[in-house]
Amino acid sequence: MEPTLLCVLLLLNTHINSGHSEDDDGVAKAVLTIHPNRSQIFSGESVTLRCVIQGGGVTDWKYTWRKIGHSDSSSKRNEHEVSAAKISDSGDYRCLGSHQQQDSKRSDVVRLTVTPLPKATLTVEPNPVFPGETVTLTCSVESDSIWNYQWYKDRNDNVVSQSGRHTITGDTLTINGSTVNEGPYWCQGARDSRPTSSSISDPVTITVNALPVASVSVSPQGLLYSGETVSLQCVIPEYTDWRYYWYKNNQHLPDETSKVIDITIPITQTSQAGQYRCEGNRVSRPTSSLPSDPVTLTVKALPEASVSVSPQGLLYSGETVNLQCVIPEYRDWMYLWFRDNQQLPSQTSKSITFPITQTGQYRCEGKRRDHPQRSQPSDYVTISVTAFPKTTLTVKPNPAFPGEKVTLMCSVGSDSSWSYQWYKDWNYNVVSQSVRHTITGDTLTISRAAESDQGLYWCQGEIQSRSISSINSDPVTITLNALPRASVSISPQFVLYPGDTVTLQCDISDYTDWTYYWFIDNQLLPSPTRKNIAISLPDQAGQYQCVGMRRGRPQMSYYSSALPIIITALPKATLTVKPNPVFPGETVTLTCSVGSDSSWSYHWYKYRNYYVLSQSVRHTIRGDTLNISRVAESDQGLYWCQGEIQSRSISSINSDLVTITLNALPKPTLTVKPNPVFPGETVTLTCSVGSDSIWSYKWYKDRNDNVVSQSGYNYIGVSHISRAAESDQGQYWCEGNSVSRPTSSQPSNAITLTVKDSRPTATLSSDKEEVFTGDSVTLSCTVESPGWKFYWYRHRPDSTPVTTTSGYSYTLSWVSVSDGGQYWCRAGRGDPVYYTLYSDQVQINITERPVAVLTLQPNWTQIFSGETVTMRCDIQGGGDSDWNYRWYKNSQLVISFNTKPEYRISPVYWYNSGSYTCEGVKGNKFSKLSDAVQLTVSDQPKAVLSIFPQWMNPGDSVMLSCEVDKMSTGWRFSWYRTVPYRAGIPSLSDKSYSLQPLSDNVTSEDSYTLIPAGPTHTGGYVCRAGRGDPVYDTLYSEPHFLWSGDLQPSVSLTVNPNTTQHFTSTSLSLTCELKGNSTGWRLMSYTERGVESGCVSNWGSITGSTCTISYTYTGSSGVYWCESGSGEYSNAVNITVNDGDVILESPVHPVTERDSVTLCCKYRTIKSNFKADFYKNGVLIKNETTGEMTIPTVSKSDEGFYKCKSGEGESPESWVTVRVSPFVSPGSSTSVLVGVVVGLLVAGVLLVILLVLLVRYQNSKGSCFNRIFWPPQPQSTNHDPQQDQGSGYTHQQHGDANIYDTINSSDNNDNDVTGASAAGPSHVTYAQIQLKKLDNKKKEKLADPAKDPVYSVVKTGKATAAAGPDDVTYAEVDLNNKAKAKKKRGAGSVDVTYAEVDLQRKAKAKKKRETPNPPETDSVYSLVKPYTVPGAAGPVNVTYAEVDLQKKNKAKKKRATPPEADSVYSQLKPRSCPGP
Repeated sequence: MEPTLLCVLLLLNTHINSGHSEDDDGVAKAVLTIHPNRSQIFSGESVTLRCVIQGGGVTDWKYTWRKIGHSDSSSKRNEHEVSAAKISDSGDYRCLGSHQQQDSKRSDVVRLTVTPLPKATLTVEPNPVFPGETVTLTCSVESDSIWNYQWYKDRNDNVVSQSGRHTITGDTLTINGSTVNEGPYWCQGARDSRPTSSSISDPVTITVNALPVASVSVSPQGLLYSGETVSLQCVIPEYTDWRYYWYKNNQHLPDETSKVIDITIPITQTSQAGQYRCEGNRVSRPTSSLPSDPVTLTVKALPEASVSVSPQGLLYSGETVNLQCVIPEYRDWMYLWFRDNQQLPSQTSKSITFPITQTGQYRCEGKRRDHPQRSQPSDYVTISVTAFPKTTLTVKPNPAFPGEKVTLMCSVGSDSSWSYQWYKDWNYNVVSQSVRHTITGDTLTISRAAESDQGLYWCQGEIQSRSISSINSDPVTITLNALPRASVSISPQFVLYPGDTVTLQCDISDYTDWTYYWFIDNQLLPSPTRKNIAISLPDQAGQYQCVGMRRGRPQMSYYSSALPIIITALPKATLTVKPNPVFPGETVTLTCSVGSDSSWSYHWYKYRNYYVLSQSVRHTIRGDTLNISRVAESDQGLYWCQGEIQSRSISSINSDLVTITLNALPKPTLTVKPNPVFPGETVTLTCSVGSDSIWSYKWYKDRNDNVVSQSGYNYIGVSHISRAAESDQGQYWCEGNSVSRPTSSQPSNAITLTVKDSRPTATLSSDKEEVFTGDSVTLSCTVESPGWKFYWYRHRPDSTPVTTTSGYSYTLSWVSVSDGGQYWCRAGRGDPVYYTLYSDQVQINITERPVAVLTLQPNWTQIFSGETVTMRCDIQGGGDSDWNYRWYKNSQLVISFNTKPEYRISPVYWYNSGSYTCEGVKGNKFSKLSDAVQLTVSDQPKAVLSIFPQWMNPGDSVMLSCEVDKMSTGWRFSWYRTVPYRAGIPSLSDKSYSLQPLSDNVTSEDSYTLIPAGPTHTGGYVCRAGRGDPVYDTLYSEPHFLWSGDLQPSVSLTVNPNTTQHFTSTSLSLTCELKGNSTGWRLMSYTERGVESGCVSNWGSITGSTCTISYTYTGSSGVYWCESGSGEYSNAVNITVNDGDVILESPVHPVTERDSVTLCCKYRTIKSNFKADFYKNGVLIKNETTGEMTIPTVSKSDEGFYKCKSGEGESPESWVTVRVSPFVSPGSSTSVLVGVVVGLLVAGVLLVILLVLLVRYQNSKGSCFNRIFWPPQPQSTNHDPQQDQGSGYTHQQHGDANIYDTINSSDNNDNDVTGASAAGPSHVTYAQIQLKKLDNKKKEKLADPAKDPVYSVVKTGKATAAAGPDDVTYAEVDLNNKAKAKKKRGAGSVDVTYAEVDLQRKAKAKKKRETPNPPETDSVYSLVKPYTVPGAAGPVNVTYAEVDLQKKNKAKKKRATPPEADSVYSQLKPRSCPGP
């Protein structure tokens, strides 16, 4: 220890001494300075920090810069420049020098202070501003006056400079005549001394407010009439001290300065009275307003009156005159009438009527109350009397010529109101309107005068509306003279063709000064007016007429008759040629004709219109004929002809073209078969010209003079060469001769006949050697020359041919194994047949076709959407493995080539459903198509959870069962418990609950057992299933709930009104009553809609911990409970809402033994007491006139279903639960029990009396009970929560370990003590049946019935032959075997044991029964089978249970084994079925 301390002291001393010596030696030290060295640095200025190392004797230092509070920076320069300093650059600085891992001392701290620039301040006056005003902007920087100022607008780079609107003076910017908002503006100061500039001022926007706008209002509004006065008012908003200026038609009215002016419209003014506007001026701002819009005063003239006279025109003696005053636009006029300027006071209506004797000058005018109040007066109308006039008739012309128009005019003075009547020959022959007689006003016009128009005419005027007639006119006679007649002649006369010219002449007698008019087809020819006209055809063909016109009368002649000018179409020449076609050397005759007219001459043409054929050595022309002799090839071509009449320059239409064809002599066709030929074969030479005529033939070989054969006349010539030899080789041809045209043919083409030197050999080949059954094989037999017939042999070549074909191939279709073997072929041709040599053999090997086998992996009967499916195609009997694969869906190819035998679909969807097949492919060989595998893809399934029992007692085993679609297999099951919803963990889709896995969460079995179940297991449970790799999961099941009879929750659920049954349309409150510090409780329900959370809107409203359903309905029925956020549960309550008229008020919670209970029968509309019958388990037990039934001391035997009936209806059933009193132990000794019973008996009597009095008192107040019913029981149509979930008929008590089954009696004629016969088959009895387990160890010992009694449904009924022996009842019991966990269960099933027992009343001793082989005495056998939901598969694992029944009241009944206590116990043991 001492040496160590000494060493430490020595080291410390050395360190101190060495440090002292370094200071003394002048170690380098950094000195930091600021440049420029100013006390104040402004923002934006530059400053340099300089670090100088004093001492050390070196220069290549590396400098480290540090700002206190910031990280260091390094540099080789000894200066650190801060450009455009900011406030953030202020602080304490130090520096340090480093050289070869040796540092200088740090410099002393130097403080750098950066001061912000002074800020410019901008003021604007005035702001806001009115249009046209001047604005002054003033910029200042503190109080210093040495600043210069820069002005900006809109952008930093937009400097405002001096202009017409902007004036800059010192610190002021003046803006003239602003009209719209401007800016923003800002300013900045600048100077020579530091700081050289200020910061920019805040921006200012100049706002331009609009000037007040003047407007002119007019009163009165609407139309203005002449002579009226109107007021104009100038309205300017916002201010009152205006001086007003008025303008008319843009001219100032200096005399009008007031706000309101009056304008009087002159009486003569009938249009616009001018445009008026105003504006205002004032002393303060704004000094003026904007002028108003102009207002146009439109003046309308007063309505003008006018007088209408009826009748109009001259007035005649005896007439009555009606005058009417017409004033437009209005109807409410009062009319004033004047005659000779004197008002007629009695006449104020619109029209006046007076006799013609009151002559004079009349006028009118109107007055009215509204605007306008009067009209302009009408002009004067003169009324005078006129004598009846005489009619004057004039006729022009007279006499007249036929066809002329004659006008008769009738007049009665100048009055146009007359109408006229026309007469001819007699007074009663009135001339009326007709086709040729037109009456228009005073004129009768006779058009196209005819002889019938001659005669006497006169007329008379009348005014029909006034019944006035004039004096008749003098009669006038009309005379008719005849017209001259015109006629047309033609020159010359002959058949006319297009191109002819003719002359027409018009002849008219009597006069010579005619002007002639010509018509063609009733159309006037415009130019010809001569007597003779010439027309050219065919353009001017038609029907011609002429007529003459002259100035004097008659002005025209009759039209001539029509002369048709008929043109005959130019005829077409017809050309015939014989013979055609022609053979070389023959003579051809061409004949041309144009009808039968002999005046035609003819021209002949070939090829072209200008190529005219003329007379020559071989061409002879005579009249209409052209002959061509010794026809040669040059004479071929197109020919036509044309006729001509030279005197009239008429030519016919060219004939149709005729082609003269020079046919070559026919050339025969020579065929030589066969060729080449083999020695000994027969050769056939065939010669044919190919026409329908008969020819004789000659055959030549090698030379023209070497005729080798000749035939007679026939259509085809045939020559044969028998036993061909080498000397027959050579060139052959033939010729033909005929009697008819042509007489000879050309020689045929030469054919060389070749003779082979040896017999040929056939060659056989096959397209396949290895063949599968069902395939086809094609054998090909080839020979070097054509024309062969082929013979096919199998097994031996010298056998009978298998077949003979004309082609060289032979196909074996759908071969079998027996078709294999050796094949040969040979060919033959000719007659007699000439055969080739046999071919070599070909071996055909045929094997059975391999079979494709398709398997589905996994091989589940049902596949769900999203799973993975693999199909495998195995080729059986296919030999090697080099197969490719084809896949088909619904017989349609989906994969044409795949080298792998597997087809994977992942994931699979509904559209992948179908029938799948596969086949193997190896080159051109195929396996058999596999059998079809049906793939059916269903929607993702949903697991179905069931719980048995759902209402458990402490120590019970509870089984959870999970089921997926019955047709599916291979599932593993996952089990969860519901917990309050939390994000991030597995949850239900509606987020009502999150899920917490149970221990051993995943099982291969479809059940999960909670052993033993206790209060901690109360809550909701969920399951789902999964299978496959990767795992495919179903949807989560709906949550199901498990309730504990020993639950002591932190909260309890109470109901108000405190009863299980409620009427519809009433109010119901449910309250979660808290215990301790539990928080976060919510109300839950399970109804026909499923699980619902919270007091939602369709329930009602919530206040504190109470949910109020203000309007109940049948859908409100269900189980209700409270649930905490930590997963705790309250008791559950069953609520039944009845839409009938009667309910039974019964306790909501269980009652304790020896308590008093009152059941109340309530009617919807009757509040007072009424008679009611009370039933227990379907049996009438009491009649009450008050509607109430009281059980003074409740015992366990009182437990059951209760309902009530009255004349108003029947209530649903409710279950009343009775709990054993906790103060009496079943194991107490008899002596203690007797003492307690005696003591309690005395106290009980007194207590019962008090309770009865108390209950009576409470009932008088309308309260039936104050206890809560546990567990909840459903209405009769849905007996309990488990039945809601499809569990069957059983009602289970939550608090006790009992299972209750309803017992229905059938055909029960025995009367009970209460007269229950009226109840019929609805009577209910409960039998306590002790189930004996089949365990060998416990076989001799019966279980204690007080611990786990089972209550079964017992149905009483008549005995039948199948029912068993006397006094024996068989019960069908549906057992759920818990030991078989793998057994499937129907959806919604629960683990409940049901015993359905049909009881036979033993009291009916007279009833005969047929009993085959009765079982053991006094025993009842029941059929035991697992319970399944209705509609599930039939019973399985059938067992028969022996049930020993004991009847206490049947003393005469013998028992084989005395029962224990006073219960009926059933002994279960395997047994064969005693009956159906």
